[in-house]
Amino acid sequence: MRSKKISIEQFCIYHEIETSFVQQLNEYGLIELVHSGKKKYITFEQLPDIEKFIRMYYELQINIAGIDAIHHLLTRIELLQQKLKQLENASES
Repeated sequence: MRSKKISIEQFCIYHEIETSFVQQLNEYGLIELVHSGKKKYITFEQLPDIEKFIRMYYELQINIAGIDAIHHLLTRIELLQQKLKQLENASES
């Protein structure tokens, strides 16, 4: 099944942001753009993360490197929480 996607241009117009911001997120590996012909798209699955990054960048004035560090730390926290839950479930058995 194909995932739904939106063009970078449409996304940026809707959110009133620069396309260069989305391209920087891609360069840092925070998102992955889908190429179709000459156009680049964002998959719908990535929209919640990108919207978080927009708030960090435009509202909190955190630069891309800072967003990358925060994203990395939040991902690590999620993994540790999952492992803790697994250990707790294993000890209850």
